Order: sequence, then C-alpha cells, then structure tokens
Amino acid sequence: MTYFDECFESVIGHEGGYVNNPKDPGGETKYGISKRAYPSLDIKNLTLAEAKAIYRRDYWDRARCDELPRGVAFDVFDGAVNSGISQSIRWLQRSVGVADDGKVGPLTLAAVKSTDPKVIQARYNGQRLDFMTRLSTWDAFSRGWARRIAANLQRVGG
Repeated sequence: MTYFDECFESVIGHEGGYVNNPKDPGGETKYGISKRAYPSLDIKNLTLAEAKAIYRRDYWDRARCDELPRGVAFDVFDGAVNSGISQSIRWLQRSVGVADDGKVGPLTLAAVKSTDPKVIQARYNGQRLDFMTRLSTWDAFSRGWARRIAANLQRVGG
C-alpha cells in the first residue's frame, strides 16, 4: 500500500456518500467530489475508484504530495479535498514563509525541506481552522470541520 493509498483511506473516512445539502456551496457531492468542481460528472453514480483517481490526479499530484514529508503531505491533501487545491497550497506556503501563489514550485519545496515538518503541520492546521471560522458556512459545518482538523493534529508526523 502506498502512502497515497493510506492518506486516501483516512480522507475518505471524513467524506461521505451521496449528499445534496442546500447549505453546501459545492452542491451535490459524493466522496468529497462536488458538482460545483466537476460539473460534467454524474455525481450520484460516481464510484469510489473514480473518486480515488480524481483525488490522485487533481489533488495529490497537483500539490506534489509525493515530494512533501509524510504528515505534511497528508494535511495538504486533506485540506485540498476539503477546501480546494489552491487554498491548501496557500496554507502550506504561508506555513513555510514563501509567497502564497497557490502553486507548489521549487521555492515552496525548498522551504518545506528546511522547516521542521511538525512546525509546518501546526502552522498549517492553525491557518486552516482560522480560515474556516471565517466562512459563512461555519455554523452549519463547524463541528465536522473541527473534528476533522483535530483528528489530523492527532496524527501529526504520520
């Protein structure tokens, strides 16, 4: 089992089956894949294998998670699934003190390599939680989001 597979199993545990919550700006969602992000997909009939392929291609690979320390890769991946790839990368970049352009490049990777992963994770999850408390949907989703971040903090480094 690859580290991506392990992370996918953890992240999918936070995501559910099919929902169409009117309070969710993503609209129709299954396995964390939203109609808003993927308007041409048949969300209701999306398979877990299809979701995993999307997660790998559009989240894990785009964030270059294979090049990040293990725990940091998990947090960036989970944040990307939950709040979008660009936002997640911006949290990472702010956590290591580089310009937050939403793209992982050589400067971001160098800064990550020169920063203690546990420090990155603490900063990252702090920024993530602060961001979420400012969202208009915080009242509707706060309990689940806070529990998700708390679970991530409990696995720091892994």
